[in-house]
Amino acid sequence: MIICKMTQEHLCGVMEVEHNSFTHPWSENSFMDEINKDSSFCYVALQNDTVVGFAVLETVLDEGNLLDIAVDEKHRRQGVARELFKELFKVADEKKLSFITLEVRESSIPAISLYEAHGFEKVGVRKNYYSKPTENAVLMTKYFNL
Repeated sequence: MIICKMTQEHLCGVMEVEHNSFTHPWSENSFMDEINKDSSFCYVALQNDTVVGFAVLETVLDEGNLLDIAVDEKHRRQGVARELFKELFKVADEKKLSFITLEVRESSIPAISLYEAHGFEKVGVRKNYYSKPTENAVLMTKYFNL
């Protein structure tokens, strides 16, 4: 498996993983916007040139916001997310981020467990944040000691 910067050439595979992972998926234009921003860091996990996962991190000053992360269902629990997080944490170190924050569906226990395993803590709730179905978001943050 290879982790590399996301490019336009990866978008077909990224969109497939995105649509299979979320009830309210991002558009291709949303990914293009993030790829083209200097303040965003977008990565893909490739296995045999096939996108098996991706992550999108936005930075503002010393803060990071994990906007989107997903792993193809057939490749979950095989270390893909761990490798993506390693890359994101390198960015956090290089950019001297104080923290990375994210939102996750309250019912997404496997995702919450994954984030906790990578050092994220539950810090709050956003009521009715998600739609299709309506659901609260759990706010999670990983703090970095600088």
